Order: sequence, then structure tokens, then C-alpha cells
Amino acid sequence: MTVAAKIKYPNRYDIVGSFLRPEKLKRARDAYHAHQISRDALTQVENSEINRLVKKEVELGLTDVTSGEFRRSWWHLDFLDGLSGAHFFTPDHGFIFNGQETRRGGIKITNKIAYNPNHPFFDDFAYLNGVVPEGITAKQTIPSPSVLFPNKDAEIYDDYYKNDLNAFLEDEIKAYQQTVRHFYDIGCRYLQIDDTSWGMWASFSKGTINPDLKPLCEAAVKAINAIADNKPDDLVLTMHICRGNYDSNWAGAGAYDPVADYLAQLHIDGYFLEYDDERSGGFEPLKKIAENGRDQRIVLGLVTTKKPELESQSDLKRRIKLASQFAPLEDLCLSPQCGFASTEEGNHLTENEQWQKIKLVVDTAKQVWPH
Repeated sequence: MTVAAKIKYPNRYDIVGSFLRPEKLKRARDAYHAHQISRDALTQVENSEINRLVKKEVELGLTDVTSGEFRRSWWHLDFLDGLSGAHFFTPDHGFIFNGQETRRGGIKITNKIAYNPNHPFFDDFAYLNGVVPEGITAKQTIPSPSVLFPNKDAEIYDDYYKNDLNAFLEDEIKAYQQTVRHFYDIGCRYLQIDDTSWGMWASFSKGTINPDLKPLCEAAVKAINAIADNKPDDLVLTMHICRGNYDSNWAGAGAYDPVADYLAQLHIDGYFLEYDDERSGGFEPLKKIAENGRDQRIVLGLVTTKKPELESQSDLKRRIKLASQFAPLEDLCLSPQCGFASTEEGNHLTENEQWQKIKLVVDTAKQVWPH
């Protein structure tokens, strides 16, 4: 893999990560879980569909591509389950998304959190990196460390650290640092951490952060910066903030204002921020990131992945111009607001509608930033 020349990431037109699972892949996963096909047979289908996906991403003009998270069931639980000390379990209830109960899934921390040199995501990335064309960057996505913070509402339970946040953070940070280094050693140069915590913490606050959440915000900044400060200089590290994305539904609503001061402290290379509807509030918080003295890009997630209707290009340009009142246009980029399938269920649109959304992002960004 060779990183595309003269392209800074996040790119002016970028992607969050997940794509709708093709029907052939869904049928193969169902057959595997029904013990009708082998793990090798499922892997062959996954490989074939990832190859097809990469080809489509490149055809649409993307300079960084993902595997669509085609080997995952959940955007986060599959990764967390792969860490030593954390294990997937099936709770009594699913998550509540705007009144809708999701499929059930959770994590129990039963031992010391540690790096797993045999984490399955390493082989998954190696495969993706081996099939991307010359000049295209393979992008890897993993959940942010804050997603593993014990939280019964998120079905993350601590049966080991017994509320000792400092001991938990020490182990988690080390595990993430080693994991990131392993990704780098096998060729990863663009890593995105996906974070639902900031969006939910903002949802639970009014204007300023809820005092009860301050220790968690500070712990998240500590963990993310420890990872960012330890990474190789030529590894791009970005963060996507989400308020929930399941079956075209959402979990939280609230502007970024309560968490903006914390976000501005992060030592990452770029932010992917949801801005597809009024749930995300205004662009004013961008000013705090823009004025923090770091060379960071802000990716505006203006194109929704939750609905099939195509946005107006003129409206996208208008909103980008509005955002540029708070952060310089040269620091802004454009993307969908989230992935199209954070879980294997996927959102309510077709593959063709999904690709129309990606094409709109690419075409609009090329007009706004022609050079």
C-alpha cells in the first residue's frame, strides 16, 4: 500500500467507515450461524464482497477506503471482545434508540484489560491493505477508549476493576497504545476512533457539561491524548463522534457546546462531526477547535446515512459556508454523518442510494475545494 501522494487526511471528501452489508454476505453469515457453512466459506464470501466494495469506493473517487466493517456484527463490540480481559455477552435487553430497542449485546470486563497480539482485526486490516490499489489508503476504524468505560446504559460492565478508574485507565491506555502500534507495524497509516460518548455526554448536559460527567470527560481526554502522543508521526489519527446509528435511528440529541472545551484539548489530526440535522446544534463550537493552535481538520458530516433522500448540493455548500464563519474553510472537509451500517442490520436505504450519497460528497467537495 502506498499512501496517495500530496493528500492530507482527513481528505476533503472522506468517509466514516461502514457500508450496507450486501445480501450475499448477509445470507452467508446466516448460513454460518446456522452451522450450514464453515468459517472458511464465510471468509471467502467476506473477502469477495470486500474486494467488490473497495473497487466501488475507488471508482467513486475516494482516496481512502475501508472494508465497510463487513466482518463485524457491531461497530464496537467485536473489537472490544477481541481485547484481553473483555468479553461479549448477551444482556436481558437491548439499547434504547429513540424509543426503539435494539438487538442485544454487551461487554463484561472480567480481567485485566490488555493488548491481544492475536486480535482478529489485525488480520482483517492486513487483508484490506493487501487489496487496495496503488495510491489508495486503507483506513481502519476502531471504537474509542471511552466506549469501554463501564456504563450500564451502554451495557459495559466492570467485574474486575471495581470502580478504580485510575487502574482501569492505566491498563486500557497501554492496551490501546500497543494495539495502535500493531496496526502501524502491519501498514496502517490512517486510523479512526469512533466515539459515542461525547455525543451522549452532550445530550445529558444543558449548555455546560453535567458536573457528574466531568471525571469521564477528563478520563477520555487523558486516554485519547495518551494514544495520540504515543503514535508514530506518520500515522493519521482521527475521531468520529456519533449520537447513535442503528436501523436508521438515533440514541442522543444535543449540541456540541457542553463538550467543546474537552474536544479542543485532543491531540488528534481530525474530527468527524455529525451535522446532518438539528440534533447536532449549530457550528459555533467549531471555533474552539479552530483556535486551539493545532493543525487539525474538521470533517462536516452533512450528508445523512439514515435516510435515502439525497441532499441538495446548494444546501450543502450553504452550510459549509456557514461553518466557515467559525473555522477556516481550508480546515474543513465533507463526509456522510456516520456509517451506513454501524451494525449488520444497516440503515433504511439501498446500495444504490448509498453510492449516490458518496458521489454527492465527492462532487460537492471537489467544487468547494477545487485544489
